[in-house]
Amino acid sequence: MWVQDFTGPAGAPPDPETWVHEVGGGGWGDGQQQVYTADRRNAALDGTGHLAITARREADGTVTSARLTTRDRFTTTFGRIEARMKVPGGPGTWPAFWMLGADLDVVGWPACGEIDVMEHVGADPRRCHGTLHGPGYSGLAGGVGRVMDAGTDLSEDFHEYAVVWDESAVTWILDGREHHRLTPTDVPGPWPFDHPFYLLVNLAIGGDWPGNDGDPVLPAVLLVDWIRARR
Repeated sequence: MWVQDFTGPAGAPPDPETWVHEVGGGGWGDGQQQVYTADRRNAALDGTGHLAITARREADGTVTSARLTTRDRFTTTFGRIEARMKVPGGPGTWPAFWMLGADLDVVGWPACGEIDVMEHVGADPRRCHGTLHGPGYSGLAGGVGRVMDAGTDLSEDFHEYAVVWDESAVTWILDGREHHRLTPTDVPGPWPFDHPFYLLVNLAIGGDWPGNDGDPVLPAVLLVDWIRARR
C-alpha cells in the first residue's frame, strides 16, 4: 500500500520525491481565478499531520493557490484510491482529488482518461461529485458521473473520499458508503481506464462551475490528512 500521511514540521513542503507542483494561471480552461504557485504559503504541512493547500489573495489582488501531482513520481493501475480531507466552504471554492492517465503527453486529454474521485463546490456544501471523463464525454457538460449527498456540510469536518477501480468498473465511496458505479457500458465512448494513472489534489477558486460572481472568502484551506493507494 502506498501512503502519504503528511507528518512533519509546520511549514515543511510536501515530499518533493512524491509531489510535483503544477504552476500558472490563465483560467485553466474554464475561467478559474487562481494562479497556482510552488510557494509554501500555498502548500505546506501544518505540523499536526496534514497538508494544507491554501488559496489566498495577495497584496496586488492576485489569488494564489496550489495544485500538486504525482506525475512522473507515482502511478497506479487499479485498486482503492482514497483520501481523508476537510474541504473549505464558501462560494467560489472548488477543491478536487482526481487522477489522470499517465499517457497524457502521448495521447492528450481526454483520451488519457480522467477519474475525479471528489470535486466539491463550496456553494453546495452537502454534496460532492464523482465523474469520469474520456473521449466523447468530457468537460463540465460532458463528464459522466453522479452527485453524492453527504447529508451534512462537508466543510465542517474531515471525510473519506474513495474510488475502487478495476478492469470492469469504477465505484465511488464516501465515508465508507458506496454511492455509484460506472462500467464501460455506462459511458458514450471508449473506456480509457485500463492503464497507469497519477494523482492530483488542488484547490481552485472560481471558474465556470463555481462561478465568478461575488468575492470568495479568502484565505480558504483544503486540509489533507492522508492519501492512500492499495491494490
